[in-house]
Amino acid sequence: SHRRFSHRASAKSGDFVVFSMSQPGVDRILTGVYRLGLGLGTAAMIPSLCLYDVDGGQRVVMLNMLTGVEEKVRGEGTHFKVPWLMQPKWYSIRLRPKLIQTTTGTKDLQMVTIHIRMLFKPQIEGLPTIHRTLGEDYDERVLPSIANEVMKATIAQYNAESLLTQREQVSREIREAIVARANQFNILMDDIAITHLTYGKDFARAIEDKQVAQQDAERQKFIVEKAEQERQATVIRSEGEAEAAKMISEALKEHGSGLIEVRRIDTAKDIAENLAKSPNVMYLPNGQQMLLNVGGGQRPQA
Repeated sequence: SHRRFSHRASAKSGDFVVFSMSQPGVDRILTGVYRLGLGLGTAAMIPSLCLYDVDGGQRVVMLNMLTGVEEKVRGEGTHFKVPWLMQPKWYSIRLRPKLIQTTTGTKDLQMVTIHIRMLFKPQIEGLPTIHRTLGEDYDERVLPSIANEVMKATIAQYNAESLLTQREQVSREIREAIVARANQFNILMDDIAITHLTYGKDFARAIEDKQVAQQDAERQKFIVEKAEQERQATVIRSEGEAEAAKMISEALKEHGSGLIEVRRIDTAKDIAENLAKSPNVMYLPNGQQMLLNVGGGQRPQA
């Protein structure tokens, strides 16, 4: 006979209800629940194991554990993969900045520190080659080496002063050389610009001394030109005074001392007007030899 168990529960009415179930029935129910849970768990794991997403601005290179890196590059969207056999590798195709700094010598053996900023991204068709030869950190492996090499080779062709006067040309040569070298590694360069250019202390001091010397030279040149202008003004003034004296002498010869008398009268009028306006002068002393005596003799005593 089969084992049976019973469970009694009291209802509000006080009646008893008896449930009875055999052991094989319980086993079947538990087995069904287990299989259902296992199926649901497996179904839930399928998307994470067999599907993967590629966001905007990204590309995926597929690594097949049997054949190696596939040449096909997966674009944006949801894709299928075989678990453990296919391993996706994500790459960003957005523009990214990279700052490179180097210190090198110029043609005249002056030390220069130069900073450049690069905007780069990988070639989509070359992503399998990049992953196969360089890896996911391809920018750290390639860009510093080629940028330093190009900058040192370009700067060595110019003098220190030429780097300032021909900066646009220097920037263009560096840009063209880096673009050409980066294309060999399937890297696209969108923009390359010189952000900082500094010289050594000795050269900076030499430039400052040169500027001071130029300012002194300009100052001395101004002083010489000023003295020359003053000399010319003195000559012109002397010539004018000599011409005026000549004209006065000729006038005296022609008209006598009348001109002198007229000048004495004008001067006496000016002096009398100034003395009359002065608050400190109350009277004119009698018997003084002043220009008011236009007749040239003593004033009669009162």
